[in-house]
Amino acid sequence: MLGDSLRSPARPPGEQHGLGRALSGGWLWLAIPIVVIDQLTKAWAVDALADGPIDLFWTLRFNLTYNTGMSFGTGQGWGPVIGVVALLVIVVLLLGMQRGSGLGPTLAVGAIVGGAVGNVIDRLFRHPGWLRGGVVDFIDLQWFPIFNVADAGITVGGAVLLFTAWRSGRLDGAHPDADPAAASEVSVDER
Repeated sequence: MLGDSLRSPARPPGEQHGLGRALSGGWLWLAIPIVVIDQLTKAWAVDALADGPIDLFWTLRFNLTYNTGMSFGTGQGWGPVIGVVALLVIVVLLLGMQRGSGLGPTLAVGAIVGGAVGNVIDRLFRHPGWLRGGVVDFIDLQWFPIFNVADAGITVGGAVLLFTAWRSGRLDGAHPDADPAAASEVSVDER
């Protein structure tokens, strides 16, 4: 019958697919703690640093700032655009997880999503609110832009994602110099 041909192929019992598979991934085990730690440390910073910075050691200090722009203080006033882009990045990363991944990409996506969600929460709920709020930054090395736990998650997650993509390409033979057989095939084809 016609209805039978429109049905999706049978899946083994318990196998998830689509967005359900992405939402059940191991990345949540890293994303949730990053969001929680980020929001707790920001709440502490807003309260404890209201009277000024706290010097810790060498150049490290806690110094409260509100960032309405992008990373490194650029793009001031672009908060609504940045918030929407962050939400789109989250969706793209989660949909990308449908294809299945190893430990590295899963942890990377967890760190990036956790950091992005932590900063979007600030943009949504801090004054003046609804994607115009300032992101709380407070970790100040004095020789690097001031950042927060969410920023660290995004940065480390991005680095891990790039590294695992590079390493995967090298191991899959995507680069001729990664596999001597592939390199010889390239040189034979070029003759």
